[in-house]
Amino acid sequence: MEHTIKLKVNGISYDVRVQSKRSLLSVLRDDLGYIGVKEGCGAGECGACTIIMDGKAINSCMVLAVEADGSEILTIEGLSDGDNLHPIQKQFIEKGAIQCGFCTPGMILTTYEFLKRNPDPTEDEIKVAISGNLCRCTGYVQIIEAITAAAKEMKSNKEQ
Repeated sequence: MEHTIKLKVNGISYDVRVQSKRSLLSVLRDDLGYIGVKEGCGAGECGACTIIMDGKAINSCMVLAVEADGSEILTIEGLSDGDNLHPIQKQFIEKGAIQCGFCTPGMILTTYEFLKRNPDPTEDEIKVAISGNLCRCTGYVQIIEAITAAAKEMKSNKEQ
């Protein structure tokens, strides 16, 4: 069965015809072209498909597209402000937290949502926050350093 759903992705409104059983991940990637949303495990275990939906970080492979009808979605493509990278993106680059890059969009969006809730996290809180995002390249040291630096930069930017 097909349905027409409404999505607002990175500030752009879409009406999309979808099959009942299609995942939000496949609609974002295949229909709307948001290729920063990665398909890893397809079972909600790796975090590569993480997006922000209605203010919460979710695994888009675990959500049917019809369940997202009326939702506001942020993907990695919508995080920067034009050519100006978000502090999290900037710090991931500066701290070498990006290697193969496959996990990076999901890791950054998980971090974005986490730092909105906890702007001054401890290292242990960061580890718990990113525990649903797998990275096979970095060993997480650079990722944790990037998140810590981004939190400080974001806090400093708010104080100015």
